[in-house]
Amino acid sequence: MEKKIIFSIPDYKYLQDKVLHLGDFERGNIEVKLFPDGERYQRILTSVNGKDVVLIGGTISDSDTLEIYDLAYALIKYGARSIRIFFPYFGYSTMERAVKIGEVVTAKSRAVMFSSLPRTSLGNHFVFFDLHSEGIPHYFEGQALINHVYCKPIIIKAAKELAEDGFVMACTDAGRAKWVESLANEMGVNAAFVFKRRISGAETEVTSISADVEGRDVVIYDDMVRTGGSLINAAKAYKAAGARKIYTITTHGLFNNEALSKIQASGVIEKVVSTDTHPNSIALKSGFLQVESIAGLIVEQI
Repeated sequence: MEKKIIFSIPDYKYLQDKVLHLGDFERGNIEVKLFPDGERYQRILTSVNGKDVVLIGGTISDSDTLEIYDLAYALIKYGARSIRIFFPYFGYSTMERAVKIGEVVTAKSRAVMFSSLPRTSLGNHFVFFDLHSEGIPHYFEGQALINHVYCKPIIIKAAKELAEDGFVMACTDAGRAKWVESLANEMGVNAAFVFKRRISGAETEVTSISADVEGRDVVIYDDMVRTGGSLINAAKAYKAAGARKIYTITTHGLFNNEALSKIQASGVIEKVVSTDTHPNSIALKSGFLQVESIAGLIVEQI
């Protein structure tokens, strides 16, 4: 059986390297450069005709999104027998629905764009990890084959290693309560979440928490940490309620606007664990941040 060929966009080469290290695959090489006017040049250097190919790339910017699309289109046109596109991080969750008349639902338009890729003979597979909005896969059209992978094994392992027995699995608000409750039930621990009151468009206030955390370690899970504001407020509420040590686990560590430094400076969180779905988690070098890889989960799906 011929080896599957693993490609990635440049920003996700670190994940391509990890996947290649774990499995018996062939490296897919591409040449990328920019013309003086900013236009991107890509050339596929590894033959893909009649081969099964894998493409790894996250939509961390509109530029990267188009880079993924253009490369996928070319891989198919150059004869790939099948293609699996792994989106470690699929963004656009902020605009996954319209609230006001005239708003552009970017998550849907991007899904429709990827759905328009020509179909390989064995189909086009799209693989996502801990989507912030679980409705996004339903925006894909036609014969797109969708798989939403949950990073539960990584989260559970990290939680058990961080916290003392009898810890509480928690979240930043009621919106993620069902997901955190599922994690807690699997580990045989209690779950907790905070109730919040919105003061203004940019500010919320914690009014109460749902469970007794006094004298216990608390592990806060949030699927995505951007600025860290909600996380810090929740951690302070758990601390005020008597929590012993507080840890945080996130799948998608974006850490925008010096978020990691702010979380550490808050003094209420002992450690942050993030997966490597977003390049920002790799770029940050800090003893306060522990990075776990999803490469093993990708290999399982391949």
